[in-house]
Amino acid sequence: MSESSSSQTIDANNQKTAFAQRFRGYFPVVIDVETAGFNAQTDALLEIAASVLALDESTGLFSIDETIHFNVNPFEGANLEPAALAFTGIDPENPLRAAVDEKDALKEIFKLVRKKMKAAGCQRAIIVAHNASFDLGFLNAATARCAIKRSPFHSFVSFDTTTLSGLALGQTVLAKACATADIEFNGNEAHSALYDTEKTAELFCHIVNKWQALGGWPLAEQTEETERPLAESAEDNSKKASNG
Repeated sequence: MSESSSSQTIDANNQKTAFAQRFRGYFPVVIDVETAGFNAQTDALLEIAASVLALDESTGLFSIDETIHFNVNPFEGANLEPAALAFTGIDPENPLRAAVDEKDALKEIFKLVRKKMKAAGCQRAIIVAHNASFDLGFLNAATARCAIKRSPFHSFVSFDTTTLSGLALGQTVLAKACATADIEFNGNEAHSALYDTEKTAELFCHIVNKWQALGGWPLAEQTEETERPLAESAEDNSKKASNG
């Protein structure tokens, strides 16, 4: 790379927010779904929650900014697997659930994501989930079923905390990964989209923040490239002052 093109890349990076620089313009949103089975095309989506994150630019640390949650009415003709309902403890017919239709839930989540994504200076949302392919599959299926043409989420890219936890903590089960990270986890509250989303968000933030604390971010070459033009500029100003 020439010195000119390298300088242009540095200038472009410096114009991005710290949030946008961290994940290459992606805006991570933690999602968890509770369902009436494993088939995203045929089985009902019963709960969905999303946590958006905030970055403290003074420390570079991520934390939960806001969480939104919905109980969801099964779509027309949806399959309800008895074993799945017994596992989650969800009764789709319970009027106290105050459930909404899939489209209403997705519209509100997408509205929040777009607002926070724009404020963070990012261009595309990316799902963060524990066993992310499952949650992303149900999110994509519901989006298509509701004929929502423009989703803020990338259709196949994801951050999977199962993989990240295996690498960083030696654990792949959410409860065990949280325990290893000293994140409080109550098994009696698990398998609620709201609870699991916030615990997954805490876990993701812990791993990302720990990586920074260990010196993994920012990358050494990025720091050097950013500091070099600043040092050269300071040197030039010093020379001008001396010649003046």
